[in-house]
Amino acid sequence: MSEPTIESGWISPAEFHRAPAVGDWRVTATGPQAVFTATSFAQAASLVGPIAAAAERFGVLPDVDVRPEAVVVRVPYRSWDGIPAAAREFAVAVSAAAADLDLTPDPSRAQSIGIYVAQHSEVDVRPFFLAALGYEPFGDTDAVDPLRSGPQLAFNPITGDAARRGRTHFDVFVPADQAQARVDAALAAGGRLVDDSSAPAWWSLASPDNHGVDIASWTDTSE
Repeated sequence: MSEPTIESGWISPAEFHRAPAVGDWRVTATGPQAVFTATSFAQAASLVGPIAAAAERFGVLPDVDVRPEAVVVRVPYRSWDGIPAAAREFAVAVSAAAADLDLTPDPSRAQSIGIYVAQHSEVDVRPFFLAALGYEPFGDTDAVDPLRSGPQLAFNPITGDAARRGRTHFDVFVPADQAQARVDAALAAGGRLVDDSSAPAWWSLASPDNHGVDIASWTDTSE
């Protein structure tokens, strides 16, 4: 049997989704992600071997989170270049293995959480958060957990500077086909719509006591 051809280069989320047989997968802010529900920890763990084999075969470095309820598979962004092209073939192989093991895909559970740390334009707070959280720089403006288990942080100046004031909020990245339902659920739970001018890319919401949350789907569709 001939060796598979490993794709090189980078692709966008839209290009990833145009590949055949990747319907189990969604792209969040941390990269392509699939959730396969399980009936036991042992069943969830049974997918780890096939994931490792596919990772080796296609030259992909995935993150795998095994729980009794499900196994979460991610192809994390390791730079701003995009998604590795070989992630498409990797995703197809993992989905096929999950089906063989009777694991059930549930794309509605795919998500990633980020924290948008707004800062005064004359202050750079990223070094403080890197030190306090044990994070590493990612690009020019972000910070990440070295093991990618904690939320990614983004640092940007706020609009309308006010000294000694921060406007940090949560970014919740969900599949494009789940975003409106998530917004509706948050509003039904007492939230307030602050700005929908960028919808369906993202909606800005506020909690009853005015904590900010953005529900974003653009990571799943961007070209």
